[in-house]
Amino acid sequence: MRLHRQVAHARYKMQFPISNFQFPIKFKIRRFLNSKFATHWRLETGDWKLQRGFTLIELLVVISIIGILVALSFFGIQGARESSRDAKRKSDLELLRSGLEMYKSDCGDYPASLGTSLVGDGTPASCAVTNTYISRIPKDPQDATRVYSYVRLTSVTYLICSALEQPPAPAQDVTNCGSCGASCNYKVINP
Repeated sequence: MRLHRQVAHARYKMQFPISNFQFPIKFKIRRFLNSKFATHWRLETGDWKLQRGFTLIELLVVISIIGILVALSFFGIQGARESSRDAKRKSDLELLRSGLEMYKSDCGDYPASLGTSLVGDGTPASCAVTNTYISRIPKDPQDATRVYSYVRLTSVTYLICSALEQPPAPAQDVTNCGSCGASCNYKVINP
């Protein structure tokens, strides 16, 4: 006898008590003998048929598990986002540092301040006004109120400071940094 896809039919006569009145109902039970999901049944026009699907409880459990996983991954991704923005800030400071060093090699000293770009000032002749060292001063990747603070200490020394979201492990001395839009906690000095 083959049990695969074999259907068993049976007729039953049952009595259902409804408000002290009993009436006979005839119905057919169809059951797939090889089914793993034989617990879900539905009454359709007098026939009981196998329903393959999920119960409300199963769906709620799965949705809650997915919600917990999404919440946990959100916090994990948040740390990675902060790290990537901090890496961008450090990269921007190195770009500024590189432009300032090229400016010093042509002009003999560091500029008094940074505007929207870093161009030559015309003295000496090697520091021509047409020389562009940094075409656009970079901005903070997240917040427009945060800025990179440039402080020229002397004609041959400077500081560039930034406010990182994850402060560096050994805290840096940022006493002469000025304002970064938030509390400065990272600096780059001339080499």
